[in-house]
Amino acid sequence: MTNRASRSEIETMEIAAELAKTLHPGDIVALFGGLGMGKTAFVRGLASGLGLDSTQVCSPTFALMNEYRRPGAPTLYHFDMYRVQGDDTLYATGFYDYLDSDGILAIEWSENIVHALPKGGVRVDIALGESEGQRVITIGNC
Repeated sequence: MTNRASRSEIETMEIAAELAKTLHPGDIVALFGGLGMGKTAFVRGLASGLGLDSTQVCSPTFALMNEYRRPGAPTLYHFDMYRVQGDDTLYATGFYDYLDSDGILAIEWSENIVHALPKGGVRVDIALGESEGQRVITIGNC
């Protein structure tokens, strides 16, 4: 488990881009953290590190899932589980179908689906740091 401090959105993206270089198709990145902690910024960094266009990354709060692809790069499936209320809703998102995909899954609000997260994924917790605007990013295993 590693702890990293971020003082800006750019630093959060840089930390995520580093992580992205260790990911492989089929990997899952489960993001935990409250509103405004920087989960979507982290996914932008993942996209950048995977060779995808990070400017296309936006929160899929209403769409539930956004897909980012580019030839020669792994596909990134970006889920937002904020509105998921139980197994029926989770099933309706198509989440289970993507678990066997050859893409990488980044899942915001993973605290809402902890029971459904497969073992072996990457867990990213983002919390407030000691100073204003600082975040502590803890990266470990699910």
